[in-house]
Amino acid sequence: MTNVVVVGSQWGDEGKGKIVDWLSERADIVVRFQGGHNAGHTLVIDGVSYKLSLLPSGVVRPGKLAVIGNGVVIDPHALIAEIDKLAAQGVKITPENLRIADNATLILSLHRELDGIREDAASNSGTKIGTTRRGIGPAYEDKVGRRAIRVMDLADLGTLPAKVDRLLTHHNALRRGLGETEVSHQAIMDELSAVAERVLPFMDTVWLLLDRQRRKGARILFEGAQGTLLDIDHGTYPFVTSSNTVAGQAAAGSGMGPGSLGYILGITKAYTTRVGEGPFPTELDDEIGQFLGERGHEFGTVTGRKRRCGWFDAALVRQSVAANGITGIALTKLDVLDGLDELKICVGYMLDGQEIDHLPASQAQQASVKPVYITLEGWKESTVGARKWADLPAQAIKYVRQVEELIGAPVALLSTSPERDDTILVTDPFED
Repeated sequence: MTNVVVVGSQWGDEGKGKIVDWLSERADIVVRFQGGHNAGHTLVIDGVSYKLSLLPSGVVRPGKLAVIGNGVVIDPHALIAEIDKLAAQGVKITPENLRIADNATLILSLHRELDGIREDAASNSGTKIGTTRRGIGPAYEDKVGRRAIRVMDLADLGTLPAKVDRLLTHHNALRRGLGETEVSHQAIMDELSAVAERVLPFMDTVWLLLDRQRRKGARILFEGAQGTLLDIDHGTYPFVTSSNTVAGQAAAGSGMGPGSLGYILGITKAYTTRVGEGPFPTELDDEIGQFLGERGHEFGTVTGRKRRCGWFDAALVRQSVAANGITGIALTKLDVLDGLDELKICVGYMLDGQEIDHLPASQAQQASVKPVYITLEGWKESTVGARKWADLPAQAIKYVRQVEELIGAPVALLSTSPERDDTILVTDPFED
């Protein structure tokens, strides 16, 4: 048996929620290792939808331990609201099924405000990134700047004033420069004091907890947010998120060593989507793009923003396979392609008259590349609900095999509808 890391291999929104939920039945512990409540996914269990943004998927499964690792930035108000919302749906969250790393960074109101101020200014200057305005980036900045307030600080309100002073020295200087009113020391103290009682019962030394559980033989599922092409280092910078989204972050963001990670499962949509600004070589601004968006219900779980849609980009996913060390992929939303006469797959790009096999790191070059396509015959039969290879049309199987060959990784799972049981299992990652 092995541990499993789940990462998105594109720009996020690949359908990780269903796959993580499917895997969580086989896991003992589900660990969220990066990001914040800027990412979200929907779980459908026995006809009930649960929308999660911050809490790991394991919280909706009885007998599972959900863990928020140190790599996550936590808005305590969003955390409490999500806990209360699940409680209203009959899912009780207690320290028995949720633990939060004591050294995780908190998102405060001043982070959300700064995020919005910057995005508004960027909109006016044409440099908008398309953030969710939830304070994720500014919170990570404070973490790296060594002035963050962390979960453990809520337990020692006596030492908090000096830390708040240090934080405000930075933020109020920024706000003055931006023509905004300063934040008062007392306002931040009141904000932190108000949430301490709800958050602290879940606090734990997560690296130690996970190490002990690993030694006992527990199966651990590491759950990432967003996707590889939104990674702060390996993504389409600057149109990226503020954290590392690749599989290596599962170790750093949880406190477990890389040797404990095991199987790396890349969740991969059978076409391509992205939300927000930034390059998208295979984007379709035509009736096929509209078809994919409508058939695939392509709207963001957190923001409700319409996703941009395009053909499958094998060159991008091939990069993700390398950056993550992906063992196998879970191919999702194959059914959305049902009925199309032909399908295209991007296998590389043209840049300045030269064909290249990867997306360059340069922002200008990313905006200039043109996709190189191969064309495959589509299929008219439905793949919805298929649970074995024999249920799939021959052309659908051919498409899947072509994807495997082009990205250099096998399909471990194939998803054919939003329902969790409509999944073709080729390899169980926990048993590989």
